[in-house]
Parts: sequence; C-alpha cells; structure tokens
Amino acid sequence: MCGIGGMLGHPDIAVAQRMNKLQIHRGPDGQDTWSDEFIALGHTRLAIVDLNGSQQPIHGPNQQTLIVNGEIYNHLELRSRHPNYPFTTSGDSEAILALHNHCVTQYQRIPTAEDHASWLSQLDGMYAIALWDGNNRQLVLARDTLGIKPLVKCEVEGTLLFASEVKALRSDERHVPELDDLALAARMVWEYPLDATTLLKGVTQVRPGTVETWELNEQGDAFLSGKATIEHRTISPKQSWSPVTQAPILLDSFISSVQQRLMADVPVGIVLSGGLDSSLVAAVAQEASMRAKQPVPECWTVAESEDNPDWKAAEIVASHFDLKHHQHILDPDAFDRALPNLIWHGEDLDVTVLFFQPLFETMSKHVKVGLCGQGADELHAGYPRYRNLPSHAKLLRERLNALPSQLQHALEHGSLDETEGWLKPYHRPEETANSLSETLQFELDHGQLSNFQLRLVDRHSMAHSLEVRVPFLGRPHLECVNSLPMAWRLPPSFEEKAALREAADLTGLPKEIVRRPKMPAGRATSPTMLEMFLKEYSTQTQQLVKKYETLSPLFKGQSELALGLGLFEAMHIVNGGRIKKDGDIITLLDEVIA
Repeated sequence: MCGIGGMLGHPDIAVAQRMNKLQIHRGPDGQDTWSDEFIALGHTRLAIVDLNGSQQPIHGPNQQTLIVNGEIYNHLELRSRHPNYPFTTSGDSEAILALHNHCVTQYQRIPTAEDHASWLSQLDGMYAIALWDGNNRQLVLARDTLGIKPLVKCEVEGTLLFASEVKALRSDERHVPELDDLALAARMVWEYPLDATTLLKGVTQVRPGTVETWELNEQGDAFLSGKATIEHRTISPKQSWSPVTQAPILLDSFISSVQQRLMADVPVGIVLSGGLDSSLVAAVAQEASMRAKQPVPECWTVAESEDNPDWKAAEIVASHFDLKHHQHILDPDAFDRALPNLIWHGEDLDVTVLFFQPLFETMSKHVKVGLCGQGADELHAGYPRYRNLPSHAKLLRERLNALPSQLQHALEHGSLDETEGWLKPYHRPEETANSLSETLQFELDHGQLSNFQLRLVDRHSMAHSLEVRVPFLGRPHLECVNSLPMAWRLPPSFEEKAALREAADLTGLPKEIVRRPKMPAGRATSPTMLEMFLKEYSTQTQQLVKKYETLSPLFKGQSELALGLGLFEAMHIVNGGRIKKDGDIITLLDEVIA
C-alpha cells in the first residue's frame, strides 16, 4: 500500500524527503515527512482504505508516531476491543496505534521486544511497521509473519536507516552500496537470498514475523535493544486427511482468505495466469465478493500470443465463471523496455519474470489492488524439485562446491554472523533432503517464499502503484493447510497439490484447469520472447560470465543470471546507484563490462 522510510539517530529531514522521492512509485497519492531531534520518518501513500483520511505519519495520544506499509484485515475487530482509544481515522493502520498505546500504558517501564510481540500477534494482515514511542525514545520495527511486505535497514555512523526498498537507503550519502559476495553466492546456489541477507553488504532485512526495538545511547547513536518473534509458523502435518469431509473445509478457508483481501475502497482485480492457483482465485471470486459485499473483481492476463497455453487456459476460466477478462498481448520490444525497470525495482538478478512489468503496468491503469496465486506452491508442495529431493540437494551441492573455497567454507563451515543477516551459522544442501516436510520448513524459515516470490511480486507491482495481495497466505487458509499430510501435498503418484486439487474440484473449475501441471511463471507466459531476448544479449552475457570469473561455474544452466547481475551492478552499484538510470541495455552494461 505504501513506502516507508526513516532514520533513527542524528536525523536529517532532507534524507527522509529523498527517501520519499525514491519510493514515490509505492505511494503516489500522498507524501509526508515528520521529525524530531531523534528520528525522521517518511511515508508515501497508496490510498486504498479510507481514501480521504489516514494520511501518515499518524500520531497517537502518548507521543507515538506511526508509518505503515500494508493492510490490517482485522482492524475493525481490533478497534472494537479498544473503544476508549481516541481514533481520528476510519482506516486500518490506526488500530496498530491503539494496540501499542494499550501496551505502553500497561507497564511502568519501557516495553521489551517480547511485550511488543504480544500485541503485534493480534494483527492479521500483511505489514511492515515503524513506530516511534517519543515518551520512551524507542523505535519499534516489525514485519508480518510471512514477510509479505518488505523492510530493510542498515547502520551508518550511529544512524539506523530503514525503508521499504534498498534504493531508498542511499538517500543518505554516507551509505555507499557494495555487493555482498557471500550473500550473492548463497543467492546463486539456492536461487534466492538466504535468511535476512540482501545482495548489498551491510544491508539486512527485518526478518518475517519479527519485531526489533531500537533505542539511543548517550551520544545519540542508535542501537538494537531487543528482538523477539511475533509468530513462528511450524509445519505440523497430520497422519490422515479425508477429501470427502475436509476438502470443503479447505475450500472454505480459501474463500475466507479471498474475502478478507477484498477489503478496499478502490477497484480490485485478479492476476489470472491460467494456472491452477490463480484460476482458483477466479473460481471463488463471486462467492467471496458476495460474502464481502464487494464488487466481483475483473481479471487480467498477459502473454506473448493468443496461441500461448496460459492465454487459452485463462480464457477458459474467465468464460466459465462469467468474469470480465482483460487480455494484453506483449509488445515485441516489451522486454527491452522493461528490463532496466525490472532490475531497478526488483533489486534482484532474475530476468525470467520480465512479463511482470507489462502485466502490472496494464492492471494499474484500471485497479489499485490485485489478487494473485503466489504462495500456493510453497504451502502445497507444487514445485518440481519436491519430487526428487536428493537430486535437488545434489544440484545445490554441485553449485556450492563450484564456489571459490573461501566462500564455500564460509557458507558451509564458517560462523555466519547474525548481525549480517544470517539466521544460522552454516548452510548445507543435504540438511533438507531427508523429507518433504523438512524442505518446506527450511524454505519457509530461510526465505524461498519471502525473499524471492513475495519480494518480486511486491517490488514489480508497487513499481506501478499496484498493491498485490496473496489469498493463499491468509490466516484462515494457512491454519487449514498447516496440518495437511505430506501425502496430500505430494502423493506417490506425483500429482502435486493433491488436496488443493480436491478442493478446486468443488468449485466447478474445468477438469483441464484443475489437473493442469505446474509451469514456470516467466517461461510459460512468454517462452519464445524470453528465449529470443536472451539470445539477443548472449554476447553481453558471455562477457559478463567472464567478468564474474569466480562465480562463472554457477552460471551453468542459469546464464541469464549473469545478465541480471551486470544490470544490477549498473543500476545499483555504479556511481552509488542514487538515481534511476535511463538508457538502453547495451549502454548500461557497457559501464560494467568495461
């Protein structure tokens, strides 16, 4: 919904203002800053609930100041629990201040991180929060359980900088971006950033489901005073599951999650790829809309041609449920135009999801909120790698062994530092190869969902001022899925997401959609365009593989990452990455290759 940023310790309001400018795509409907002698805060607003009110920063009755990115779906219930709080808006964010105010008035001391975790656990939503308690001179940073909304930070000369996107941190000229070789190596081995790392040295994330408290010492320098877990989601599969009695419950939990995510005072749309997951969102849209007393969302699909299987599948779904369907054929030069934007906004190496930019750009002309199918594969074991875990572990091992010895040793045998974003002191591929449940838990804990899938969707949708919500990660559905036996996620027959398909059958979805196999997002939507695009820049790709010689073995089978890394360096590292660079791909890469 928004972009947040700020600095604790030796604040400069001009830095907060520059943060807003670098994140204005996240919130074009309003920008504001606030500061005192200890902290400066900035906020860019995408107005979705309480359109004419709820401007941020929002101030509480006891010198609290709040900035939020996200949505609190149970805010009406939370408001009802605190009837004496002096609410000034009808939006969802102010419920956070009510909970915090109740907390601080309970104690005759500065609340601990554990105290804050207790009231934060009442929030049902997706959020990243920065809350300044002026009375106690304490900053609270928190992030939702699954990390749907981002929050990154770094320290420089006694000042804590924090923001929704890493590019905003460079608003303070003392922060000079530098590639983190170890984090980069891990991202290339596992295919996503591990733990709370980013690709930049000294820049880490507030971990999903975590609250941090920051305070000031006598010199006015910021320091981490506490950290606590708000909620740790543990996969707890049962031994049995009956499709006859429990598939309806599973389906109802999903409908409830979709219903929650229709909370908006603006139009909502559905990202319809034609795969099972997004098709299920479309299949329940009418029922969920009736429950939410909201209009039925319209659907959006992009593809490279009308012959594309995703295009045809999406047409079947939209027609079957009589949903208004917007279709967009990708322009021949769409990828050339989109790639610099993709790297600038995505803050990652992946170039296979180029279709995200034209998709979200098209949707944003009509709606402010989108519903997508992200998260289903992580919950219901939908990825092909789950079918042969030893083979997947072997691939990771080969990549790890191909690293320079120093990087390999640091990842596998070293003492990875928590202050640099690592959750545990080492990572070894074999530790998750024993069972599907172990693999799913590892990926949930260490970032496959939050650091890759969710972050890419957030960055690329918000690049066009579009908030994308993920019903599969709604609390009602999560609670229901958590106990699913592994055999109903990936049965011996290897028809992945078996329980979800049983639930989908109850919606009336056509059988060819319910039984449609998993397809890789980018390569399924635009396989020919992507292949031609990568071929067009094959010379530059090979030059980049040579440039990044120490990592060259890792580009085997994923050479497009070299192209992504080169552009990442051009956009985010060269000349400090303080402004978005214009120019074509060749010009940008020439700076790096030379």
